[in-house]
Amino acid sequence: MASHNRRLTASESKGLRTARELEGHLAWLDTITPAALGVLAVASGIYTYLGVSSLLEDTGAMSFFAAVAYSVAVSVGIFVFWSYILRLLPSMRSTSGFLGLTLSMLVGSLAIIAMSSWLNAAALAGSAAVEQHLAKTVQDYQAALEQAHDIALTGQALGRDVERTRRTFEELSDREAREGGTTGVAGEGAVSRLLAQTADRLRGLEEIIEAQEPLIEDAYDEGNRLLGQMRALTVAPGPVEQRSVAFSEESVRLAGVIASLNQYSVAPLVARAAGDLPASIILPELDGSTPTMRATQSDSMQAVITSVESLSGSLTEAANEVLEMQPPQETAYNPISSADAVIRYAGSFVPSWAGAIAIDLLPGVLVFVLAVTQAAIRNGRDGLSIEETLTLADLKAAMNAMQDVEATMGSADSAILKRMQGDREPSDNEEGSRAG
Repeated sequence: MASHNRRLTASESKGLRTARELEGHLAWLDTITPAALGVLAVASGIYTYLGVSSLLEDTGAMSFFAAVAYSVAVSVGIFVFWSYILRLLPSMRSTSGFLGLTLSMLVGSLAIIAMSSWLNAAALAGSAAVEQHLAKTVQDYQAALEQAHDIALTGQALGRDVERTRRTFEELSDREAREGGTTGVAGEGAVSRLLAQTADRLRGLEEIIEAQEPLIEDAYDEGNRLLGQMRALTVAPGPVEQRSVAFSEESVRLAGVIASLNQYSVAPLVARAAGDLPASIILPELDGSTPTMRATQSDSMQAVITSVESLSGSLTEAANEVLEMQPPQETAYNPISSADAVIRYAGSFVPSWAGAIAIDLLPGVLVFVLAVTQAAIRNGRDGLSIEETLTLADLKAAMNAMQDVEATMGSADSAILKRMQGDREPSDNEEGSRAG
């Protein structure tokens, strides 16, 4: 009895007032929470429908109903899941129960991300992600085109070495013919013919190299033109699916241009020609008028052959350096769906991913808000008896309830008395008839 008359301390009164205030707020928030959950679930379902539709290749009625069924299932699942968590987790008093439901919430959140959030992201940023895939492909093709062009131009540089060597042999041949610069006897003898023969073979190789240059430049110009068209398709208006088809056609043409550039490189040709150059020389017949002259011609021709072999080794080494250059990486455009593109380029679409996940997991924040609020309410009421927490409104409600109970009990007592009186009246009539 003494406990009922105990006066509350200031801190207990403050905690009780806080608890009552929070309970009033929760009572009002409970009226809008289901509607808010429903709106979030429906919004997520709509974006999920858009994401699923982008994955389905068929556009018939069955695909439509399949996408609708999936999105409805997602909406219902999100609404039911968060309704359970919002009601149960904040009310948990035991640590094991709270941790268990928290773990369940985390697992459910991962399931929601797996079945809905990535599709929401595909609906929010799918077109932009596919466009980024197109832009990335253009960059890859441009790098391959530039690399193939550089290798081809490096091969063309071998032509300058061939030209320089050819001029040297021509000059030696002319000098031999005019002055006898090698043998000491002027005239177009065996040595002069050998030098001219070597110069002719180098001139043929030089002409082949020069003939490749316009082909290389034409291919490079065509590749840049195709790259320009592909860039235009990347940012052009209209559905990205239709642009992807045209982009794929241009990419096939560009791949052919890059392959042509790789074939236009003269490095393999120079390497083969340089290796065959010493063996292709036909030694002319010695035509010196004296044995000494013929011996001089033979020595000079041997020096020319040695020079040709040295030239062959230098050209072969230079050509092999070009051949050892890293060839362009084979590039091919692979069409990609909007959902796959969003996953592949997720780092570029962090805001879209954040929005897609937030629309599904925002109720999780409400769960923790409710848990903190319920903990504050329990903290304000802990240690207080029921009598100490009653308000005037609670007391009036209790008194009205007691009056209703008393009225109900009084009505029941009256009914019982009437029934008992009714049962006794026939008995009195029976006794009177017997007495008569």
